[in-house]
Amino acid sequence: MPFAVYALGLAVFAQGTSEFMLSGLVTDIAADLHVSIPAAGLLTSAFAIGMVVGAPLMALFSRNWPRRRALLFFLCVFSAVHVLGALTPGYGVLLATRVAGALANAGFWAVALVTAVSMVAPEARARATSVVVGGVTIACVAGVPAGAALGEQWGWRSAFWAVALVSVPAVVVIARTIPGTRPKAAPARARVELRALARPRLLLTLLTSALVQGATFCAFSYVEPLATRVTGLDAGWVPVLLALFGLGSFVGVTVAGRVVDARPRAFTAAGLVALTVGWTGLALSAENPFATVALVAVQGMLAFGTGTALISWVFRLAADAPTLSGSFATSAFNVGGALGPWFGGLAIGAGFGFRSPLWVSVLLMVLALGTAWASLGMRRAAGRRSPDRVPAVREQSG
Repeated sequence: MPFAVYALGLAVFAQGTSEFMLSGLVTDIAADLHVSIPAAGLLTSAFAIGMVVGAPLMALFSRNWPRRRALLFFLCVFSAVHVLGALTPGYGVLLATRVAGALANAGFWAVALVTAVSMVAPEARARATSVVVGGVTIACVAGVPAGAALGEQWGWRSAFWAVALVSVPAVVVIARTIPGTRPKAAPARARVELRALARPRLLLTLLTSALVQGATFCAFSYVEPLATRVTGLDAGWVPVLLALFGLGSFVGVTVAGRVVDARPRAFTAAGLVALTVGWTGLALSAENPFATVALVAVQGMLAFGTGTALISWVFRLAADAPTLSGSFATSAFNVGGALGPWFGGLAIGAGFGFRSPLWVSVLLMVLALGTAWASLGMRRAAGRRSPDRVPAVREQSG
């Protein structure tokens, strides 16, 4: 695996830390900037929305740049807005930096995924994807708790400074290792790529990815009240559960990177079914501390392993959309990340209790199974109509 791919993973680690670390800093931010806690919480929502909208827009914006220039531009902007956020005395400026940081993060993600895949042989594409996505899982395990600890010790601004500093080594390595060649896509190619991305089977795969991530973040966002009010665990167990989820996620992307390229269809199907069963099991056994602790780790592994496999499927199905495929995969991931917690909150607000987000996750996974089955049906129909077009895919799908 080229060292440059790991540099991309390091940058994604810094960006993933920034995306999730505010969950442990909202109270301090609200007090320091003299705003309400819900207003401070909007900083996270603004970041998620910026990621969803920004991925395709930033990919289009930078589509004719050399990939090294695009990556360095987005990463430097990301680092700079965190410095500005650490220095600002006002909520409005901080909110603006979150949106700008999300746009830069989305652009980096879109280019990084395409770059990582282009630097390796076809049989190693899933592994390269897993290294990049693995940066997020390491952020969940180490970056977010470290950000919370820094905020507790030196204030929330120190966490923003840390994110900016962690980005510096990635900037240096990317500048030295990523080729400076221009992508082959011409300006007129954007329309061709957009048409390619409008194919029904690819759209179903993106929808499946969004549903899986929606189920994941719907449950993950309400782990604290589930653990303390349903399972009956002490509040001190919450960081442990979050760390276990992150560790499971890291294992999931690592395994996916080594297995998906050989058996992508079987791995993805097994992951979707296992996730559905797992969320159902957790919903039914949430009062049992042993079951809750074990299933949180298992579901983290399954969620990110399956998510990595679905991103790989996007690249397989969008081979003729090399510039925008990564941005659409990023947007699908973040659509789920934004809507899942909202759906879970609606269920809690409707009076169904703190177990209800798990049942919402089950429902989302049932829908994901449906969209995946529909995509498989389209594949079979396409194979019957055009048997000469499918051997390469069938050969890789095991």
